[in-house]
Amino acid sequence: MAIHTESDASVAQLADLFHLLGDPTRLRIVLACVRAPIAVSDIAASLQLSSSLVSHHLRLLRAARIVKSERQGKQVFYSAADAHISGVLHDMLEHIAEPD
Repeated sequence: MAIHTESDASVAQLADLFHLLGDPTRLRIVLACVRAPIAVSDIAASLQLSSSLVSHHLRLLRAARIVKSERQGKQVFYSAADAHISGVLHDMLEHIAEPD
C-alpha cells in the first residue's frame, strides 16, 4: 500500500469527517442508514430519539456527504452516500471485533 502525502486541506476535511462520525448518536444514525434507505421517523423510533434531533444530525451528515437523501412522496429516506462510507464503517466494525 502506497503512503500518500495529503494536503493540509485534505487532512482537515478528513478530520472533520471523523469528528462528525465520532459522535455516538450520529454514528448510530449513519449505521441505521447503511443497512437500507430509512425514513427519519423510523430512525428516530429505532434509536429512541426525537425526529427533530435525528433531522438535525442528518443535515450535518448530508452536508458532509456521509448520507444522501431521496424523497418518496411525503417521506425522505436516507442512505449511506456511497460505497466508501459503507466500506469504511464495515471495515472498522470488523477491526474492533478482532481479538487482541
